[in-house]
Amino acid sequence: MRKLGYLALTASALALLGACTTPTTPTSSAPATGPMSFFISSTGSGKGADLGGLAGADSLCQRLASAAGGSAKTWRAYLSTPPTFASGTTPAVAAINARDRIGAGPWFNAKGVLIARDLENLHNGNNLSKDTALDERGNVVKGRGDTPNEHDILTGSRADGTAFAPQTDTTCKSWTSSTDGSAIVGHHDRTGPLPENWAKSWNFSHQSAGCSQEALVRTGGSGRLYCFATN
Repeated sequence: MRKLGYLALTASALALLGACTTPTTPTSSAPATGPMSFFISSTGSGKGADLGGLAGADSLCQRLASAAGGSAKTWRAYLSTPPTFASGTTPAVAAINARDRIGAGPWFNAKGVLIARDLENLHNGNNLSKDTALDERGNVVKGRGDTPNEHDILTGSRADGTAFAPQTDTTCKSWTSSTDGSAIVGHHDRTGPLPENWAKSWNFSHQSAGCSQEALVRTGGSGRLYCFATN
């Protein structure tokens, strides 16, 4: 089935995304292995993109991490929200950028493999792929070619980890809607139906068909999140 979200944002996604690097193994003074500080949530909210806002998304990450033995860390969902305006040009509520919520790194998956050494590396040259972007139990998340395909991960973010302007809903009403709206997703397996760079982006690939659980499934997801430890 053709993904409806591709039609909605492909042109602007290509314009904003620019060059997209393929996954590489980070090389730096950061340890090669470490305790888990990154995972893809093994489940979503069950209510599509209605996560209960950022607080609800963070709570989901914290709960899953705690059940997997990561309770000593503070966990945050990699999600952005746009600014809101009461009137005029000054935002009543400022934008929140996913990259500003997740600490400074380095981040390791559930098997101790280095994902990224810092924010710059995370957004340019990270080690994310289907083999490394594991859930909190160390399980591989189904991707393109699997049944079902669940490679769409909710982010609401641009390629650099920042929020969009509010003209178009890219966060299902700041992660509170399971009906109206749409959400930006990334592909954890770094692949898609076309060879263009947007299909390889882990955090900025296309818009979902909608905000309901059914709509997320229809465009290749299940409402999963990227979760990062801030400490």
